Amino acid sequence: MTSPIRRARAGAVVLAGCLALGACSGSLPEPAPEPAQAVAPPVLTAAQSETVLERLGEVLGQADAALDPALLAERVSGPALAMRGAEYVRASATAGAKPPTALPVTAQSSVVPDTTEWPRTQLVVTEQPEDLQAPRILVLQQASPREPYKLWGWARLGGGVQMPPTADIALGSQPVALDDESLLVKPADLMGLYADVLTNGDASPHAATFGPDFFRTTIEGRRAESQASVQAVGTAAESYTPVGDVIALSTADGGALVVAEMSTVTTLAISQGSLTLTDPFEVALAGKASVGKNLSRTWSDVIVFYVPPAGSVTPQVQVLAAEHALTAVTGE
Repeated sequence: MTSPIRRARAGAVVLAGCLALGACSGSLPEPAPEPAQAVAPPVLTAAQSETVLERLGEVLGQADAALDPALLAERVSGPALAMRGAEYVRASATAGAKPPTALPVTAQSSVVPDTTEWPRTQLVVTEQPEDLQAPRILVLQQASPREPYKLWGWARLGGGVQMPPTADIALGSQPVALDDESLLVKPADLMGLYADVLTNGDASPHAATFGPDFFRTTIEGRRAESQASVQAVGTAAESYTPVGDVIALSTADGGALVVAEMSTVTTLAISQGSLTLTDPFEVALAGKASVGKNLSRTWSDVIVFYVPPAGSVTPQVQVLAAEHALTAVTGE
């Protein structure tokens, strides 16, 4: 028979156990979550951007060595693919005297996207090429989440041109809507206005919208040369047509970097005799050495503009970089 004292002690043990269990029955401690970043990171880090450029350099090196456009597909698209393919024809036709355009893959600066949508576009200002030509602006685009960034286009930076300030690569730059009315010119309208200026010069109602630029000077000079070259046998005309998508990324001052593609077509109408092609590149593209009726040259153009915000103290659009590459020649 258990004594009252032993029963009391047993009851105390049970009570103590219950108290101990009660003390442990509250919610268990949970790890505190990492504090959220004040600013979300861009979709492409500096290290990832460098990797993209390294892989592009490898693909370009292999394709350039073989002069084989089929090797470009993994990392090159859009107008860049047409331009590079034509350059391989030129290199072959001139026995290597006119090699493909040097495209460095080391960045001086980069403009990376800050977006949750596709396609995504990165702009890279390269180091100066070894041939001491102007640095390039590489336009790299990722079409969908599972595709790699590809070289969509490139353009040569104009002499003395200064890039506008952009967001730090650690923060990323916001894409700009093509109908954004906070800019001097909506990105969707920009290429059409510029094509009109190229066509009509200072007589264009939009001429004052654009500052003096090296690309317009180049186009006007080559157009005059084409007209002079056929003066004895015919006439020359040139057209400028915006094609493809327009790309716009914000700058630090509320403006935008706008990239657009254009097709330039020069048509030579031969009214008498025939026209002999002396450039082996043009002969290779045309598949013939002379024409007796019409000759048509097509260039693929990639142009990078800076568009200031509306009300800016410098209220003109600036051409920062451009590429004018002959990609097709046809004749009758």
